[in-house]
Amino acid sequence: MSDLAIDVRGLVKDFDGLRAVDGLDLTVAAGEMFGLVGPDGGGKTTTIRLLCGLLEPSAGSVRILGFDFGRDRERIKEKIGYLSQRFSLYGDLTVDENIEFFAEIHRQADFRERREELLAFTRLAPFRDRLADRLSGGMRQKLALACTLVHTPRLLLLDEPTTGVDPVSRRDFWKILSGLLRTGMTILMTTPYLDEAERCSRVGLVDRGRLVAAGPPSSLKSLMRGEVVELVTPEPRRARRALDGLAGLREVQLFGDRLNLVADDARAVRPVVERALGSAGVPLGGWRVVPPSLENVFISLTRSPTGGGAPWPTEKSSP
Repeated sequence: MSDLAIDVRGLVKDFDGLRAVDGLDLTVAAGEMFGLVGPDGGGKTTTIRLLCGLLEPSAGSVRILGFDFGRDRERIKEKIGYLSQRFSLYGDLTVDENIEFFAEIHRQADFRERREELLAFTRLAPFRDRLADRLSGGMRQKLALACTLVHTPRLLLLDEPTTGVDPVSRRDFWKILSGLLRTGMTILMTTPYLDEAERCSRVGLVDRGRLVAAGPPSSLKSLMRGEVVELVTPEPRRARRALDGLAGLREVQLFGDRLNLVADDARAVRPVVERALGSAGVPLGGWRVVPPSLENVFISLTRSPTGGGAPWPTEKSSP
């Protein structure tokens, strides 16, 4: 048996002339949590759907849990659980009935003991008789996960499972995932939240269907060249325009109400920045050197210098 839960080589997916996945190579070790992160339209969801067998690849090979998707698709489907962005619960069924329905889909005749385990694990037991339509967003996601786990998969594929979920429910969801990892399950998840990616053992940065870099979060941060300065100003967009192309700055990255400047020498470039802002009539409210984030790294690897770029959601800015 291979020690790789996922082994993808040269994966390609085209849609009417648009290449959504472009020669992707990806390996995920058995028992690890791997985070696939990137912007909307970067190819994350298409990759997950290819791994589930919901889409046919245009080229490349996919091996899941040691089995080849081309020859052993049905055996693979029995061993994976897939939670999509819009998992289809049945609103007119109760929590109990939804789990029972998905158990029947997976041909689990003796599911009742497993259902009790899942209800306890997700803390949904007090709500087992409530209709799914009357659950909160976070509770619906936990029920969707319980339905995904009813057949005890060895590999769990999650496509942005916490998008639109409140921060408290997100933390509860992550506690559940941590418990699954302790059982030896392998988890591959996509997320737009880079604070979530920090919790994964390894992270893959995806852009335009390509794997830009992969490794532990700490290793990816070491790819960052230069120092990162957080610059606070009441006029961040005007500040960015004033600093674009300034000598001594590798990049100017816009993050909502602040800027991140990437400089070879933060102390040496500060007077240059202050003069440029002063000439533009932009006040400087704060300046501090900060450790690079995964978002800094991703923008640095995929954007042109001083290209700015829209921020990704974080714990503070997520719904």
